[in-house]
Amino acid sequence: MRAIVQTEFGGPEVLRMTEVERPTPSSGEVLVRVKAAAVNPVDVAVRAGLLPLLGEPPFTVGWDISGVVEEVGPGARYRVGEEVYGMPFFPRAAGGYAEYVTSPSRQLARKPATLDHVQAAALPLAVLTAWQGLVDLARVGEGQRVLIHRAAGGVGHLAVQIAKLRGAYVIALASEPKHAFLKELGADELIDYRTTDYTQAVEDVDVVFDSSSEGTRALEVLKPGGTLVSIMEHGNRELAAAIEAAGRRFAGVSVEPDYASLETIATLVDEGLIRPHVAETFPLAEAGRAHELVGSGTVQGKVVLTVD
Repeated sequence: MRAIVQTEFGGPEVLRMTEVERPTPSSGEVLVRVKAAAVNPVDVAVRAGLLPLLGEPPFTVGWDISGVVEEVGPGARYRVGEEVYGMPFFPRAAGGYAEYVTSPSRQLARKPATLDHVQAAALPLAVLTAWQGLVDLARVGEGQRVLIHRAAGGVGHLAVQIAKLRGAYVIALASEPKHAFLKELGADELIDYRTTDYTQAVEDVDVVFDSSSEGTRALEVLKPGGTLVSIMEHGNRELAAAIEAAGRRFAGVSVEPDYASLETIATLVDEGLIRPHVAETFPLAEAGRAHELVGSGTVQGKVVLTVD
């Protein structure tokens, strides 16, 4: 099969199409014929050697996939031909930028019926990050005030929708050209972080969803008893101690595969309550170009690779 393999750390040019052996599913696993694979900032960081999740090259990056079950191992929960999506094995290697991927069957869910594979591949890592932070940890509810950093990005635009779905008043931080997009997604209040210091414009927030390493600045807007959800500094014990000492709660999110939540999310998608935004697609062979775009930090929504 074809896969994108890198043999060294470096820029997007290290991503090269290579012929490799097709994997075989073990017990409880399925082999998925990948139709689309999303590109996330974590992929870019791993490729560049900034985040040592996969050790030394050679390896294939990528986790978000959507595709069709091609082969079923003993005890797996799907049948050949079913359409599935998910983020297998994260943070260990999944080899998502490839024609075929094996996955434990319980790390995948049935693809939302109303989405094509490109749209479905855009969801897993980003939507689970937002869901696990806002729903599982912060337990966002009716009438709460939720501040979302990088609200137009891959995780952020889904966090806006989830918080709104839970009945929250959503305050979105993003550059002004992205405000109309966020308004359509349900954001109640929009702040251009480039021209406005949000700590001077916002107060009495119940939950800060931080994807930009803001650290203790959250204390300037969080009400007593409020929660900082951090996806970039989930392992920062000093930050956690400072937040707790100030009478607020720290919730660090290290996203993990979760088929049950993906199934719930698929239902919400099919009901028209959550939708991913795909900014651009590239063929698998042009993974390097996709990494350049995601690495620019300007993407509204997600970037996805198509696999023929």
